[in-house]
Formats: sequence, structure tokens, C-alpha cells
Amino acid sequence: MGKSSDLRNFGIPIFGFGGLIFLCVVVHILSAEEPPAINPFGPRTTEREDAVPGYIELSSGEIIVGKIYMTRDKRLKIYDSQLQRQREIPLNRVKQIESVVVSEKMEKEWRFKETTSDVKEYTGRTYPLREYVHRITLTDGRTIEGPLSEVIYIQPDPGTAAKTGSYRPEIEPMRYILYKTHKGSVGQDLKSLTYVKAIRLGQEAYQEGMKKTGGKGVYGPRPRGQ
Repeated sequence: MGKSSDLRNFGIPIFGFGGLIFLCVVVHILSAEEPPAINPFGPRTTEREDAVPGYIELSSGEIIVGKIYMTRDKRLKIYDSQLQRQREIPLNRVKQIESVVVSEKMEKEWRFKETTSDVKEYTGRTYPLREYVHRITLTDGRTIEGPLSEVIYIQPDPGTAAKTGSYRPEIEPMRYILYKTHKGSVGQDLKSLTYVKAIRLGQEAYQEGMKKTGGKGVYGPRPRGQ
């Protein structure tokens, strides 16, 4: 027997020249598909390209600085009280969004006496209820005021740690809701029913937010979104 037969007897496959080329190609493809190693000290790569710098201020006093955005390709939909029609506005055309409280009160909780009964009885418990309109200031100075209900996201700025190149863990985006009507939980009071007081957008707003937070990117207890 030849040398190749001896190798087969030991369970070693024999490749011709064509098989060797095929094997090299497979190895190359597999290595090309392998994702690159993540450098924890490198720049962030998850930021939305359509995000606008700025900050969000809550009624409780917290301030969050970062990149603000909405669901992709979505616009602010507000009913213009002056023109009596709905308008759609891209976020990058907005300078500021302010929440204006129209009414707020503590509502009584009622429940049906029995499953088949139409009679309600007061449970002795209450919950907060608040209504808003929103005032939008555009980048050209024009203002629009009316009911608005939207979800806003912010990718918080990691603060001064990012400028030094030190390691910082991934910060998850936070979600905030702009309400028309905001109903709290039973037992909650109006003060603890936190809402978005203002959103300020643009590079100047971003610098203003960083100044207000002392370069930390957040002021007050760490907010957790809504």
C-alpha cells in the first residue's frame, strides 16, 4: 500500500489541492464573520444618528442631559389650538417643549358594589389626576400650544468621566411620556406624580444642562424614566 492508504487507516482524511483551497476559503469566511472585539474604553457606537442634544427637566427638580430622540421616523403630533388643526413637527425643528398644567385634583376611587350591579361605592381611597397642554417653541421662534401625547427617549450623557477616557458602564436610554391626561396610582399624591416639566433641545441647551448639573449629566436623585 501507498502512503495515502496508511494515513486513511489512521482515520486521517486526505485532501487534494482543490480540497485544500476549499478549506482555506471556509476558514477565511468564518474569520471574516467573527465580530470585532469590543473595546470598553472606545467611543460609543449605539447612539442614534437622528438624536438631538439637550436636556429634560422633571417637575421634581431632576435634570437629565444627553441625546434626545423619538421612535424612528416619528414626529411630534400636536393639535394647534390657534389654527384648529393637527400638526406634525420633526424633533430637530424644536427648541423647547414646556408642560402647562391645566388642572390637577385628587379623585375618589369608586367600584361597583357587586359584579352584576350598576351601583358604585367609594372605596375610601384616592388617586391624583392631572391634565396638561404643551407649548412647543420652534427653532425659528414660533410657538404652538395644544394637547400633546408622545413618548420621548433620552440617552443620558455619561458626564465628565467620558472626557477623561476612563471606563464607564453602558447607560441605558430612559423613556419619558408627555401626557394629555396623567392618572396616578391609588394612594399616591399630586406631589409625587412626577411629570416632564420641560425639554430643551440644541447644542446651547446641552451646554446649559451640563452647567446646571456641574458636568455630571444628571442633577438630583438618579431618575429612572417612566
